[in-house]
Amino acid sequence: MNPAPGTEKVYCQMIIECCMQERTYLKFYGLMGQRFCQLRREWQAEYEALFAEHYETVHRLEINRLRNNAKFFAHLLATDSISWAVLQVIRLNEQDTTSSSRIFIKILFQELAEFFGLKKLNERILDPFMREYFAGLFPKDNPRNTRFAINFFTSIGLGGLTDDLREHLKNAPKMIMSQKQEVAPSDSSSSSSSSSSSSSSSSSSSSSSSSDSESDSSSSSASGSSSDTSSSDSDSDSD
Repeated sequence: MNPAPGTEKVYCQMIIECCMQERTYLKFYGLMGQRFCQLRREWQAEYEALFAEHYETVHRLEINRLRNNAKFFAHLLATDSISWAVLQVIRLNEQDTTSSSRIFIKILFQELAEFFGLKKLNERILDPFMREYFAGLFPKDNPRNTRFAINFFTSIGLGGLTDDLREHLKNAPKMIMSQKQEVAPSDSSSSSSSSSSSSSSSSSSSSSSSSDSESDSSSSSASGSSSDTSSSDSDSDSD
């Protein structure tokens, strides 16, 4: 198959559209998309771009079309026909998801869990080289989003994927306390250095005042002795 340059997206979109029009998902379309991705890198890039586009507009789809769409892309992910980096567009929290996008995520991950099994899917999620792809799906940025993700995956029967999140949430107060303790010594050291500099400046000013008073007393005693000498000279002249 040799489509004209620039028409790859049209072919990829056509396969997805035909898939979504079926009453139930047909694996035939997933296999066709998989084959396209394996034939040429250009097809793979188009399907990766279409994943982001379809996720952003998933709220426009009726439930049957949405289900077929999610299962189609789950097939491409499960067979590594497209990169798992496409999952970076998903941010699983209350603000960034709608009811439609949550249904899409639910069907997508249920299909992946069925394909891999929960244990193998969890290993892939925790893979250090792939962990960044799942940062939005398993957020650790703040406890509220973490709890939301835990509750979501638990409600769809995939709570086993959230063990790492639960551990993070449990250790979050300890991490906050340790960060505060690290900040406290630096604050106390800066305050002690400022107090020592102020005490040194006060001691230098007191030493300066004492030296001034010493010079005043020595000059007054010098003037006193000079007046005594003059008076004694005048007494001797009168004699």
